[in-house]
Amino acid sequence: MKFWILPFLIFASLTARAEDMRIQIWHQMIYGHRQVLAEALEKFEKENPGIIVQATYRETEELRSSYQSAAMGGSGPELVYGPSDQVGPFATMGIVRPLDEVLGSDYFHNFDPLAAPVYDNKHYMIGDAVGNHLMLLYNKKFITTPPKNSQELIELGKKMTVDTNGDGKIDRWGLVFNYTEPFFFAPFIPAFGDAFLKADGVTPNLNTTALKDTFQFILKLRDQDKIIPKECDYETANALFKENKAAMLINGDWSWGDYQQAKVDFGIARIPMISETGKWPSPLVGTKGYSLNANMKSEAHYEAAVKLLKYLTSTPVQLLFAEKVGVLPSNLQARESDIVKNNPLLKISADIMEVGTPMPVTPEVRAVWDSLRIQYQKVLAGSLQPQAAAEQAQITAEQQIRDMNEVLTPGVGATVLKIFFGIGIVLMIWLTRNSLVAFFKGFRGPQRFAYYMMLPAFIGIFAVIIYPFFYNIAISFSNFSLRTFQDWSLVGFHHYIAALSDPRFYSLFLKTVIWTVVNIVFHVSIGVFLAVIINQVIAGKGFWRALLIIPWAVPQYITALTWRAMFNQEYGPINIFLQQFLHMSPVQWLSQPTTAFAACILTNVWLGFPFMMIVALGGLQSIPSSLYEAARLDGANAWQRFRHITWPLLLPVMAPAALLGSIWTFNNLNVIWLVSNSGEPGDQTHILVSYVYKAAFNLYRYGYAASVSVIIFLILVIWGLGSLKSQFKKETK
Repeated sequence: MKFWILPFLIFASLTARAEDMRIQIWHQMIYGHRQVLAEALEKFEKENPGIIVQATYRETEELRSSYQSAAMGGSGPELVYGPSDQVGPFATMGIVRPLDEVLGSDYFHNFDPLAAPVYDNKHYMIGDAVGNHLMLLYNKKFITTPPKNSQELIELGKKMTVDTNGDGKIDRWGLVFNYTEPFFFAPFIPAFGDAFLKADGVTPNLNTTALKDTFQFILKLRDQDKIIPKECDYETANALFKENKAAMLINGDWSWGDYQQAKVDFGIARIPMISETGKWPSPLVGTKGYSLNANMKSEAHYEAAVKLLKYLTSTPVQLLFAEKVGVLPSNLQARESDIVKNNPLLKISADIMEVGTPMPVTPEVRAVWDSLRIQYQKVLAGSLQPQAAAEQAQITAEQQIRDMNEVLTPGVGATVLKIFFGIGIVLMIWLTRNSLVAFFKGFRGPQRFAYYMMLPAFIGIFAVIIYPFFYNIAISFSNFSLRTFQDWSLVGFHHYIAALSDPRFYSLFLKTVIWTVVNIVFHVSIGVFLAVIINQVIAGKGFWRALLIIPWAVPQYITALTWRAMFNQEYGPINIFLQQFLHMSPVQWLSQPTTAFAACILTNVWLGFPFMMIVALGGLQSIPSSLYEAARLDGANAWQRFRHITWPLLLPVMAPAALLGSIWTFNNLNVIWLVSNSGEPGDQTHILVSYVYKAAFNLYRYGYAASVSVIIFLILVIWGLGSLKSQFKKETK
């Protein structure tokens, strides 16, 4: 083969690859299901040459927020896969396409009605499975017959909760589940006599005796019967059951595949009947399914996405999932297969679904979940009584639904604002006219090569910084929300007035200041201390520098989730250390407001000190050693040398670093959100930036969230300029 043929072939292959159509799916399938999806997509690509499917996993909440953000910009994946309760919000925003015209009304007759949720008389999702409901899983190694009622559950749970080695620590729990989340305790509410939503599926029904009794029931399981751990989130419950450290678990059908892969011999049953009322807990039953993006502009992508949608909900693919991970197909034809009929788990699951409640898909459910979550976690933390929590949950839910559905109409403020914006734009153009003319002339001048080289960077800065910044300012003066996602308009200063007149804003601001100051104090002090030690005392400086910078190099979300696990009351290494070496009682790190906030600070201190250490090490290199030698000759001790030489000469380096660190810390969402699991307990660990995130992506109040973010920006600008001015004065004295 001649040498020149090789580049030609590479170019030809790249050209051919460029002609492939790429279809994206965003989903939140767990690991076992992702493997089956990959197998199905591989087959689809073989059958459809020219179409490449890119499947991207995102955690459920991340998927919702990312998809909304992408939709704001008119983009996003062609297909989005998730639980049915996202149908209402997405359909109201107009970011998913109705499937009735796409698939035809007859298409839905092939599916279980639960797999085709209807919102506003239209179908926006088609599910590939039915269920997604909670049940009792029991480990057959310990239990042969599952409990039928709550009395049996408690008796069996006590028997199964054991300390096998007598060290005072429970080695196997009778029951575990993610009881801090409303979705997991919601099935018990109707078992105590009332639903949490009224018959219209929109109005909250929380101020009831049933909700109060449900709170008390969970508290009794934890504090009186002691058959569930003091702290137990989803990952903890999952790990305990997989490791045979829990006899029973409340979880959904989506988890079966994981337990089968972990070789856990388990059975399933209904969540036991409540003995006092004689009623079965009623898990929410729904589906997970595919929706089509409303922003697809290309007809070819649209046709490929529809083809893929039909393939993924077809009988063969559903049977593949049923066989590999044991989910109940939504396709009625697939239900007749021996794979389904001979699966004992699916048979029992169908029996469990008989006592279930269809999952509501209206957007208001989001506000109800959120209000329940806040008050329920306060009950678990002991800061609120069950009756008061039920009353407050009703009030909070009604208020959040009003806020969510609020549609502000433009008033006089909007007119004033438009005039102000118009004058501002004209003024800006007039003041910068000479620079603008010179800039455009530069593309035809002698330095045009340099201008063309800078153009990509300029476009990039405009796209990712300048445009989003001014877009956010515009949103902050608008009525952009759930109901006006596609046709928002400027309304004036309403959100700024609402934010600044809300007492909660000031309490969050104070907490954010405390968060920032404490973190920066520890970042700087630990960073400088380690830098001085490494620079002057320890041998192998390169090794220690590399070792201590690792916390900064690891992605924040990994560190945050790792520290969250370390703070677990029962199994976290921190409490184990406190108990074994300091003989202290275990600390409820994540279930009390103060300790949860302290846990966030500790995590962020761990993440932040390496940056300050590296900056300080750089500053120490510039201090002449002759100063220290002269000080030693004068008899100065180590503290005096640090106080009179090191710190004054290091200060000009550390001050800008501390300013930069304070801005980062003030805006640090990841640590607070991940360590406290979205503000637990009861939204009491929020700082301003996490409060903004929740307002935008949990309650769809985009205009309000944008206005608070602009206020945060102004606070940081004032703080930054003030610090720089102060530092400049000190340096010029």
